[in-house]
Amino acid sequence: MKEHALLLSSILAKSWREALYLTHLPATGNVAENSPPETSVHKFSVNLSASLSPVIPGFPLIINSSPLTEAFRVNRLSGTDFEVVTTGKEQLDFETGPNIFDLQIYVKDDVGVTDLQVLTVQVTDVNEPPQFPGNLAQGLDLYIVEGANPGFIYQVEAFDPEDTSRNTPLSYFLISPSKNFGMSDNGTLFSTTELDFEAGHRSFRLTVEVRDSGGLRASTTLQVNIVNLNDEIPRFTSPTRTYTILEELSPGTMVANITAEDPDDEGFPSHLLYSITAVSNYFVINPLTGTIQVAQRIDRDAGELRQNPTISVEVLVKDRPHGGQENRMQITFLVEDINDNPATCRKFSFSIMVPERTAKGTLLLDLNKFCFDDDSEAPNNKFNFTTPSGAGSSGRFLQDPAGSGKIVLVGDLDYENPSNLAAGNKYTVIIQVQDVASPYYKNNIYIYILTSPENEFPLIFDRPSYVFGVSELRPARTRVGQVQATDKDFPQSSTVYSISTGGASLQYPSIFWINPKTGELQLVTKVDYETTPVYILRIQATNREDTSSVTVTVNILEENDEKPICTPNSHFMAIPVDLKVGTNIQNFKLTCTDLDSSPRSFRYSIGSGNINGHFTFSPNAGSNVTRLLLASRFDYAGGLDKIWDYKLLVYITDDNLLSSRKKAEALVETGTVTLSVKVIPHPTTVITTTPRPGITYQVLRRNVYSPSAWYVPFVITLGSMLLLGLLVSLLILLAKAIHRHCPCRTGKDEKPLAVLDVNTVFDGEAIDPVTGETYEFNSKTGARRWKEPLTQMPKQKESSPQGAALCRVTAGEGMGTLRWTSQEEHELGGKARAEDAGIGSRNDAKPGTPKNRNPAFTSEASPKAHPGK
Repeated sequence: MKEHALLLSSILAKSWREALYLTHLPATGNVAENSPPETSVHKFSVNLSASLSPVIPGFPLIINSSPLTEAFRVNRLSGTDFEVVTTGKEQLDFETGPNIFDLQIYVKDDVGVTDLQVLTVQVTDVNEPPQFPGNLAQGLDLYIVEGANPGFIYQVEAFDPEDTSRNTPLSYFLISPSKNFGMSDNGTLFSTTELDFEAGHRSFRLTVEVRDSGGLRASTTLQVNIVNLNDEIPRFTSPTRTYTILEELSPGTMVANITAEDPDDEGFPSHLLYSITAVSNYFVINPLTGTIQVAQRIDRDAGELRQNPTISVEVLVKDRPHGGQENRMQITFLVEDINDNPATCRKFSFSIMVPERTAKGTLLLDLNKFCFDDDSEAPNNKFNFTTPSGAGSSGRFLQDPAGSGKIVLVGDLDYENPSNLAAGNKYTVIIQVQDVASPYYKNNIYIYILTSPENEFPLIFDRPSYVFGVSELRPARTRVGQVQATDKDFPQSSTVYSISTGGASLQYPSIFWINPKTGELQLVTKVDYETTPVYILRIQATNREDTSSVTVTVNILEENDEKPICTPNSHFMAIPVDLKVGTNIQNFKLTCTDLDSSPRSFRYSIGSGNINGHFTFSPNAGSNVTRLLLASRFDYAGGLDKIWDYKLLVYITDDNLLSSRKKAEALVETGTVTLSVKVIPHPTTVITTTPRPGITYQVLRRNVYSPSAWYVPFVITLGSMLLLGLLVSLLILLAKAIHRHCPCRTGKDEKPLAVLDVNTVFDGEAIDPVTGETYEFNSKTGARRWKEPLTQMPKQKESSPQGAALCRVTAGEGMGTLRWTSQEEHELGGKARAEDAGIGSRNDAKPGTPKNRNPAFTSEASPKAHPGK
């Protein structure tokens, strides 16, 4: 049952769908090209279904077109009647566009029943009149400049829409004929006359018509505008060319108004620009209005205007700032004189210097030579002088004759006169210079008369000569003394002091300086009595009138400012330990000198280093020569003395014992000398020393070199170089001798024997208290060597890995026996020779210590030559 119901519903729906359809479609409709909007193309209807369901609003509609276009749409006429019309959105053009359109029209009702049909629209051709392209169809503005030659202006072009190839000729005409323009059949617009803008030819309206072969026509408007050219020069309209003005007009005063017009400017004169061609010092012109004004003071009485009171300027008018047309006009100003200048003088203040002994009646000043009136015409340039007045001038000065402006002396001007001194020797005269014409200008003239003093008295010093003294120890800028010169003339003028001659040395061009204002003499640098004890100066004093000189003697007061200098500055001496007290040590003599002290003014003392007071000087004062003596014996055995090397610092003081001044007031200078004394122990003397293991001795070395002993390092350096050369030569000879004579060889490479000659003679013996060993020494040179019996000689060292054999060298009579291993030959040979060289090769090591002995070898004296030699 249910299946039958569904089948029935399907049949009913199908019948309804088939009942809805579009009538009068498919069909073909026609529409003319270029049809306006809403032009009817085709009408059709909708046949509703049996249910009478209405068509959905907005349907039917065009759902597709071929080709695609928006030129058509469907309008509803009634409930079931519809019409296809043009939209105007696209221009239907038979010649250029599609001619046939297939429009698919779709309809749908409320129950969803639809139908689709096709409407074919054909565009029909219509004969169209010619057309002007673009803006030309709406009319066109054309521009030509005035004065252009007759001829071509514009080419008018149109087209026939029916002629797609545009080969059909069209005809052109001017509807409104003009005598100034013409047009050819092909549309060429041309002028027939030369057009002038200023003659009224401003613009022309022309109507152009075009026709096709069918007689259809179209027209447009051409507006021909004449462009105004700047071809006319401006014209001056102001008639006046000459103006009369007064001098001294205020700046900005208007004196003329120049006007002009421009035929090109259509009645707008404000476009013109005015200027003065040449730069004028007196006038300026407003560039827009042409008004001429005063720029600065116009003085009729000065410059060129005094001779020629006319001013000419050329006015230029232009119609544009640059280029364009212009015109020129010459105008003249006549300047009239007024009484604007008072009687004046080149100077209104005069200062006259009159000598005090000037005679009465002398003309002092003529004002006519200085005063004048700048006005150019009479009576404006006339003037006179009034009666003189002024403080202090009564009875001394007059104007003679009255009103003449000539000032003469009638009184006394003695500078030293008490009444003139009360007036300060200064006088004032006041005179007025006045115009004789209105407004009677006046000016005051001030005359200041000063009395100039004359030189009646000479410039002299208060002493005929000066003697000053200054210590040679005084520093720079020390006051030496003061000189003074005076002049009885009034006023008292300042005196300038200077050193004209004297007061110089090779090192300093000026030893003294004098204050130019006060005359105080000062030191420029320290002076030295020993170099120059007396200076003689010539001091010059100068004022405005005179110059005077005086002799100044400066005595340099001697002072003890030089240190004693002694030779030798440093010395080394060696003395035996048992030297007798009072002995002059090695005949040492110290000689001292002092530039500012007597030979008997020296005193000698020993500072540091004189331990236990073993040394003294004799004499210790009163002589420039002294000797070093042993003051007390050495006691090393008793333990009182432990120092073997003494370094004595000697002070030499110049006490100025012969000075006339008291000793307490005398200056003292001290020099120093360094002496080194080495005590040589006697061979029989047992030096007792207490070994102190673990104590480190620090040897302090002090440089006692004095700059005055320049020869010491030179001699030491030269001697060292000679000794080094000699040592090298000896080493070379020693090597050659060893190579020739040594028969000892080890294996195949046996080394030759070496022979060492030792010529040192040892005349004393001593026992080292530390080791108990015996050593020999030379009492003269201090050289020493260890002495051991043959049984105490150390065993020979084993042969070295290289197989070096022990070599033995036997010296001649008086020579010690020296042996060493070949391995130690190089490093010990030099040290052995240094031990035998004596005290000159030893440093500061103390005698008797084991480190002064080389355990690698033993040397002994042999009275006879070795057997077999």
